[in-house]
Amino acid sequence: MSVETETDKDLILEEFLPYKLAILSHTVSGLVARVYDKSFGLTIPEWRVIAIVGRFPGLSAVEVAERTMMDKVAVSRAVTKLIKRGRIEREFADADRRRSILNLSEEGRQVHDEVAPLALQMEDDLLHGLTEDEVATLNTVIERLLARARFISAP
Repeated sequence: MSVETETDKDLILEEFLPYKLAILSHTVSGLVARVYDKSFGLTIPEWRVIAIVGRFPGLSAVEVAERTMMDKVAVSRAVTKLIKRGRIEREFADADRRRSILNLSEEGRQVHDEVAPLALQMEDDLLHGLTEDEVATLNTVIERLLARARFISAP
């Protein structure tokens, strides 16, 4: 009788945690994106920019990228589109003219205030089959996995 080692394991994609998380993220993002796109003409990156700037007014695009873990290019494209559509306003910092400051416009605030409840409802629908304890455990596990992933990926 031999002991199975880590190298003896077969990779079964459907049971591989990163794969499962990617599928879950893709599926949920797709559901939410349909609501954003259909009702407001927003992409997922655009909604994320609106959501984070709505919560933290005055962020720079770099800070938006850091807080959302989005690629800087994706943030830049989303910000450019949102400015063109009048949903985000950009000012330049007095101390450093290279640093732009982002805020929601009046229209951007309206979009935020209409989309946020829909996003929260989608979250409620997704978690509907779980008990309060299961939701708390899920959140704890997600936070621990995120902390571990950040630790592993740290230089």
